[in-house]
Amino acid sequence: MSKPFIDTMQPFLKEIWEKSNFDAATAVQEQAIPLILEGKDVLVESPTGTGKTLAYLLPIIERIDTKKQHPQTVIVAPSKELAMQILSEIQKWTDGSDITGASFIGGANIKRQTEKLKKRPHILVGTPGRLQELIQMKKIKMHEVTTIVLDEADQLLVPEHKKTIENIIKSSMQDRQILLFSATLKKETETQAVDLLKEPTIVTISRDELPPAKVKHIYTVIKDHRDKPNVLANLLREPGIKALAFVRDIGNLAVLTEKLIYKQLNVGLLHSDSSKQERENALKNFRKDEYPVLLATDVAARGLDIKELSHVIHYDFPEEIEGYVHRSGRTGRQGAEGTVISIVTEREERKLKQIAKELGIKLEKKVVFSGKLMEEEDLKARKSGGRLITSGKKKAVNSNGKKKNHRTVGNGKKI
Repeated sequence: MSKPFIDTMQPFLKEIWEKSNFDAATAVQEQAIPLILEGKDVLVESPTGTGKTLAYLLPIIERIDTKKQHPQTVIVAPSKELAMQILSEIQKWTDGSDITGASFIGGANIKRQTEKLKKRPHILVGTPGRLQELIQMKKIKMHEVTTIVLDEADQLLVPEHKKTIENIIKSSMQDRQILLFSATLKKETETQAVDLLKEPTIVTISRDELPPAKVKHIYTVIKDHRDKPNVLANLLREPGIKALAFVRDIGNLAVLTEKLIYKQLNVGLLHSDSSKQERENALKNFRKDEYPVLLATDVAARGLDIKELSHVIHYDFPEEIEGYVHRSGRTGRQGAEGTVISIVTEREERKLKQIAKELGIKLEKKVVFSGKLMEEEDLKARKSGGRLITSGKKKAVNSNGKKKNHRTVGNGKKI
């Protein structure tokens, strides 16, 4: 596949592309980059893991005028983690040039952030509230900004952020370029998005245009929510596992963390209440394999790109199909292999099967035995020894002849 756009770009971009060992551009890059270089407003919907960030970053970097010492592009991200990740990509792809970028996220020291602006970065990336605050303080001069990007637009065009996004856009010049990118766009969100753009070109990449997925979708059923930590702990003892496990909210995450630590498992945490330093340390240590799992809430993990992530685990099952898509897309990115595991109740199993049918995903049902996932048929063929997690009730007899009920976990331990 040809990559004409990279051949026409500045030498430092071509050099980084070659060093990154990219054989070819992805479908979204091939379609979006020429349109962005032409200056068009673009609305892009493309599945998770297809290279959307580079699809807007490369043309933005290509067009930065280093003679102008003021911000030329503002990139808005729904989470602190995604903003920091985008900044990391900006730094990687501007290496060898005079182009600079800086991040502006909520919760960080605003005085330090205003100091960053004195260095006149060309590309600003940040969360909606903090960017609006700096604009209102007249620290960011939007009349000099020529391009605005809304990354994960479906998360930005929600009631919580919509007014802030509109204010950011209105504060810029009328002839600015607006780029909206998202993995999933509901019809009503798309309608809102189109209203913000002028004569936009809509680019939609369907799953049919992507390379064949190398991601396995596995699930195991438990009868009692209280068994979930045991199942997860067993999965995390597998050698070489590098998993991102999704938990519904911060409260659930805190309880699960305590249980896993009690089981002598080292874990990392990623949630919206973490400080900037805590988040950076969690991601850095996870990438260095300091622990087998990073526990995260949906918002905190939105847009994360962690190389060599072997597993995504749905510990708490997502409420909507979009949640399943976004979470699962953290592994098996751009053709790599990966595994998605859902730990579900019988009710959630029905919902999972419905999602799989809509997405055209093949599901494999497994049971946990001796800390490993295996086929039910294989389990039946084995002897009853080992550690099998069950959650049914088992009747036992006391020494006085009376029956009692208990649940069994592992090798017969009563709980």
